[in-house]
Formats: sequence, C-alpha cells, structure tokens
Amino acid sequence: MGRCLSCTQFATAESLKGLMASRPGLLTEWPWQRLGNFKYVVIAPWMAHSFYVLGTRDVKDVSLAYQLIFPFLLLRMLHNQIWISVSRFQTARSPHRILDRSIDFEQVDRERNWDDQILFNGLLFYVGFHLVPSAANLPLWRTNGVIFTALLHAGPVEFLYYWFHRALHHHFLYSRYHSHHHASIVTEPITSVIHPFAEHIVYFALFAIPLLTTILTETASIIQFSVYVLYIDFMNNLGHCNFELVPQWLFSEFPVMKYLMYTPSFHSLHHTQFRTNYSLFMPFYDYVYDTMDKSSDEVYKTSLKGRKENIDVVHLTHPTTLQSMYHLRPGIASVASKPYKSNWYDLIMCPTAWVSMVLTWFYSSSFVVETNRLKNLKMQTWAIPRYNFQYRLSWEKETINDLIENAIQEADRKGVKVLSLGLLNQAKEINGCGELYLHKFPKLKVRIVDGSSLAAAVILSSIPQGTQQVVLKGHLSKVAYIVIQSLCNRGVKVVMTNKNDYSMMKLRIIGTTEVNLMLSKNCLSKVWLMGDGVDDKEQQKAAKGTWVIPFSQFPPKKVRKDCLYYTTPAMKIPSEFENVHSCENWLPRRVMSAWRIAGIVHALEGWSSHECGDTVPHVDKIWSAALKHGFLPLPPE
Repeated sequence: MGRCLSCTQFATAESLKGLMASRPGLLTEWPWQRLGNFKYVVIAPWMAHSFYVLGTRDVKDVSLAYQLIFPFLLLRMLHNQIWISVSRFQTARSPHRILDRSIDFEQVDRERNWDDQILFNGLLFYVGFHLVPSAANLPLWRTNGVIFTALLHAGPVEFLYYWFHRALHHHFLYSRYHSHHHASIVTEPITSVIHPFAEHIVYFALFAIPLLTTILTETASIIQFSVYVLYIDFMNNLGHCNFELVPQWLFSEFPVMKYLMYTPSFHSLHHTQFRTNYSLFMPFYDYVYDTMDKSSDEVYKTSLKGRKENIDVVHLTHPTTLQSMYHLRPGIASVASKPYKSNWYDLIMCPTAWVSMVLTWFYSSSFVVETNRLKNLKMQTWAIPRYNFQYRLSWEKETINDLIENAIQEADRKGVKVLSLGLLNQAKEINGCGELYLHKFPKLKVRIVDGSSLAAAVILSSIPQGTQQVVLKGHLSKVAYIVIQSLCNRGVKVVMTNKNDYSMMKLRIIGTTEVNLMLSKNCLSKVWLMGDGVDDKEQQKAAKGTWVIPFSQFPPKKVRKDCLYYTTPAMKIPSEFENVHSCENWLPRRVMSAWRIAGIVHALEGWSSHECGDTVPHVDKIWSAALKHGFLPLPPE
C-alpha cells in the first residue's frame, strides 16, 4: 500500500478509535481473568482425568476423541505461535506490509491473553464430550460430515456472522464490546481473538453449528472436528497478519475464490475503515449487501506488489542465552515486551531452545528482527544466529566473522548509511572492535559504528557530580579506556586494583594526567565502574551505598542489596520513536543500549566517519548530539 493510502486509512481509524469503550458491557471480563498466569488451572482437572482414564482402562475402552482434546489444545497454541513469529518476522523485513504503522506496548499488553479462547473452547469440548454420548465414539473420518461442515459454514455461519458483526459496529454494542478488538488498528495474528468474553460466547455458538449438526446427524468425525477448528484459526490469523501473501494467480485461475476467501488486505481495510468488509472469511455477503470497500482490489494488488524499502541504519545484534530466542521480537510477544531475565519456567522451554540453537547453527545468514522509525530515519535490527557461548569458541570465530562480514556487505548493497555493532559483534578478540572489516573492505560506503564513545559518555554522565575518586573493576575494554582517559583529564582519580591492567593503561594515557591513575587495593570509593570478570567475592569489598556503574555490554550480577546498581550504558528513546513494542535484552521498555543509539545519532547527524577499532571520537560531541535528538539519560535501577 502506498504511503498516502496508509495515512488516509490510519486517519480514518484514529477518528473512530475515539468510540472505544468507556463503559464495558455485561460479561466483558473473562471468568479467570483475575487468576493471571494461574488461569491454566481451569483446564488441569480435565487434563488429569484424561491421563487417569488412559492409565486405568484398557486401550480399547478409551475414547480417542477424549484423549485428543488436550493435545489438540496444545496444537492450536503452537499453530498460533507459529503465525505470531512468522508474521512478526515478515512485517519486519517484508515490503508487502499492508499498513506501515506502529504497534506499541499497550497493544501487546492488551493482546497477551490470546490463549483465553483456546482454554474456553477446551472446557466446552470436555463438557460437551460428557453431555453428548455420541461424541465418545467418533470415527477418524466421514466424508459426508466434511461436506456438511463446508456447506453449513458457507451458509448459516458466514451469514449469521456477517449480520452479528454489523450489529457489533452499532454504537451501543461497539462502545461496550467490539471497540476492544478495534483498538488494534495495525493488526497482528492474535488480534483476531482479542474480544470480550461475551463476544466469544456468540462466536463459539456460531462455529458450533456445523459441529453440533454433524454430531446430531451422526456424520461427525475426529478429523472433521479438528480440521474445521484449525481452519477457523488459520483464516483468523491470515486475515490479521498485516502482510499480503495470497497469490494473485489463485483468483485468476479460480475467479470464484474472490467470493469464497478473503485476504489480509481485505480485512486490514475493515480495521482502518470500520464500516466496510464485515464478512468472516468469505467476502460473498459484502458483495451481496454492498459493504465491500471500493479500494479492496487496489490495496490487495499494491500490497502484493510491495514497496521499495530504504533502510538508513542497521543495528547488528545476536541472541544471548538459549532462552533469549523467545525474547526477540519474532519470539513470544508477551515475553519480548518485558526486560529479559532468567525464570524457573525457562526450563520447560529448554527442549525447543536447544532445537532453535541447532537450527541457527546451520543458518548461514543474519535475519531481520524489527523495523523502527525516528523522524525521517528508518532503522532495522538484524541478528547474527549465534549465542554468547559460541562467540567464545575459537573454532566459531571465523564463521561468526563471515556472518558479520556478509551482513555488512548486504547493508552496503542496500544503501544503508550506518551499521552499528552490538554486543559481542564488536568484541576485540573477534574483529578488533570492527576494525577488521575496514581493512578487508576499504571502499565501504556504509559507516561502521561500535558505539564506544556514546557508551563512555553515558557512564561519565552517570557518575555523581563532585566525585573525586572512582574504583575500576573488571576486564578492560575500549569503553574503559575512553572513560579512564576522560576522568583523568577532568582531574578525577581512577583507582585500579589489577597490576597488569594498571601497567597497560598507564601506557595508553595521553598527556600528563597519568598522575590521576592509581594502583591500590583500597576499594572504599563510593563509585565503582564495573566490567566483566568481577566475581561475587570481589563485589563484597564495596562499601555500603556504593554506586555500581557497568561499562560492559552485559549487566553484572547484583550481589549487594545495599548498593545502587545502574543498568548497562543505555538511554531513554524519544517519544517520536515508532514501532517499539519489545525490550532490548534486559533493558526496560523504550530504553536502548548506547551502542545502538550511537549508530542512530551518527546517521541523524550525517557524520561520514567510521567509529571502530582504535578510533575514539569526541565524547562530548556525541553526548550533546544524543541529547539534542531527544535521547535522555537513565536514573539508577
């Protein structure tokens, strides 16, 4: 869709969004909403009973339909999660996005209960099994039941849904119920099932028409039940995925499909125009009752054709721990929207985490994680398919460098202005803080930024005014060198406790300010600058109330409750920063690492130099530029 058309649609949607519910109707809240993550206990007794039956009865006396209910619920959850991941991956990289607008944290929070309808359906399946005796002995397949289901869906279900949906757009029902769904103008697959409880009761009653009819006529089967429910899930997800994927040849070769199958762009128009395209999955009734949006065909063709993408800035990152794969934007939406931390339930997902590691080990290219916009700048985050531990394996070094080199060359071909190296992609032992690539590709047009200058500036701004002495702990890095030099120039004494690091730093200090660099075992300064390699025992030497300011890429373990810990160098992003609805690793919402922001500032300022290797730009210059563009410092945690 063209940019102007997107803007027009979005303006229409925003004007009608004001009708959102101010007085929720009856049965708006789900019965188990107050249980939070403990809501799954509602299905536990039924699941336990099915296992009990399986373990205490002879196999021939066990109903296959009953035993398949719980696995089927898990299959539906997996199906939806695949749609979420694929959709987020595609909308980050694909030029076929339908509505090129922002999603925010509010939408993610509102849609995190997408599995409520699966729990609700599961309970009804279990109850229905016990109330309807004929459901106990369903065969695997009956052809006549499949035909009945298709006819009943195309007739009564689609017809009744169309008119119920139109009624939901009447102000009385819209303001009390359906506005909750339409609060998501830019849709994701799970937007399809985000409705008040009362709406889901009606939807289930509609979708139960083919199911109950086939049971009562003794034409039902396990495959017919399963395929019909999965068809509903599939089409719901398809209609809300926000990228066009239905091929045009389908409608050219089979013109009747135009009336029998909607497309993502067809339903996207309903979320932006509101008074058109009411049909469930078959646009037939919109044609019959003249509610088809006149721009449906145009939007479909334009979205399918795609638009040219011009990316200005790329941030190159990588997953950290195995479980961090779920935390990336294409992973689990509700997990990615919160700062990453290890939890006990991560153990449950370990098997799939190992599978993802094996797959990424063989994946030979970086992949797009997200796309953002600030002012006229368009940015993407790309991830190298390697984890922290792999960067420390000597035999992986060459492969990782090849992956980074390929990403840099791809960015150069695409006309990217700046590429920033995040996390271990700029490790000195890997590529000399990015300098390796400048020697290898001297004609690069893309500017490579390691972000050390802004990271150092953030650390310097975090040190309380009036501080006369700081203690530096941990392995030295480029950021540490910049910070130490800057502090010594300002007359602040820097105490180092490692003799070898002290000797190395002494050689690098420029000018006569080396008198401010000290070697001592005294750690009583109330400001500690901490890098990697500081163990728990070492942290215990800090005085009570010490400010712990990390200068490393990764946060230190918080051993002391009586000390004040800062996060790793990071800043709050401006309010104009669009499409931010996932957290960057362990950082809070709408906070980005200084290394990532450095590349953005580099592009905003139009600087033409590289910042990598031993190059150290002026710290005050990039700090002033970051503040000028709306980035703000963070308080301690």
